[in-house]
Amino acid sequence: MIKNFFASRWGIIGVGLVIGILAPLLQKLGNPGNMGICVACFERDIAGAIGLHRAGVVQYVRPEIIGFVIGSLVAAYLFKEFKPRGGSSPITRFTLGVFAMIGALVFLGCPWRAMLRLGGGDGNAIIGLLGLIAGIWVGTLFFKSGYNLGRSRNSHPSSGWLLPLAMLGLFVLILVYPQVEGSAKSGVLFYSIKGPGAMHAPVVVSIIVGLAVGFLAQRSRFCTMGAFRDLILFRQTHLFGGVVALIVAAFASNLVLGQFNPGFASQPVAHNLHIWNFIGMVLAGLAFALAGGCPGRQLFLAGEGDGDAAIFVLGMITGAAFAHNFGLASSPKGLGPHGIAAVVVGFIVCLFIGFTMRKKI
Repeated sequence: MIKNFFASRWGIIGVGLVIGILAPLLQKLGNPGNMGICVACFERDIAGAIGLHRAGVVQYVRPEIIGFVIGSLVAAYLFKEFKPRGGSSPITRFTLGVFAMIGALVFLGCPWRAMLRLGGGDGNAIIGLLGLIAGIWVGTLFFKSGYNLGRSRNSHPSSGWLLPLAMLGLFVLILVYPQVEGSAKSGVLFYSIKGPGAMHAPVVVSIIVGLAVGFLAQRSRFCTMGAFRDLILFRQTHLFGGVVALIVAAFASNLVLGQFNPGFASQPVAHNLHIWNFIGMVLAGLAFALAGGCPGRQLFLAGEGDGDAAIFVLGMITGAAFAHNFGLASSPKGLGPHGIAAVVVGFIVCLFIGFTMRKKI
């Protein structure tokens, strides 16, 4: 009965409402403004925390990401849906993860954060969401012409555990090496002492929210990219109801919490270069579409044993390292010095993948 409810339209809407409420609460409890939950930004912070980049303002192991994977794992086991598999164009998925992250960091947020930014009053999010939809639309054109990354194959149960175990390892590191006040490093982990990375809700709250969202999203198949893809391709609104619910709940929650700030200027961790907000998310949306899921959905799939999704997640974390080591990521001051070049390369690579990996030309 529970299984059937979460797979229903109202189940999807319920999950969207939960995310739309919990994300602003996390913001109220310490997470950055309009960033109660952002998969791309949080994976970037993890990349910094383990030393893959040295941008001191975005280094923190975000428990929410750990919770997403472990919560999904628990749900998959409870409902007998843990199915280790992989082998569907792994290097392609890794590459798509890299450029999905680069596009998201040009905009400064994943699809979830774009919706949460909109719910917080950030008008720049409208531009980003339009870009996301445009990128997904381009992806649907490739689907119609036979684009396919091939079938995955069943694998050993231990292979499905690798990413969840890595996430558990990160959580152990948080406990063994907690942040020392005023210090940028504790043991093997790096911690921001200023900037967005220094802003976070209590670890216990973050991990509980992550576990809850991971569990619910695995049951409902919640996916922002899938919502727009299904709407464009099939005129189906099943997943789209969850997206609408997320935005409405975030808007209402921010009003109640006094966090609603309408406008385009001076928004938290955002810039108002509209053309690049749009183009960055076009690239991200195209990469998400070609990979078969938004960054949140990839984490949930990885939790239920999908090694291809895990490869995409690792690609995004690596992309975050590239973005900050090579000056590709934006900041509230504007574009990174090499962000435009990276977006151009990203489009070339994604279009190459889309055109060459079709069953019929």
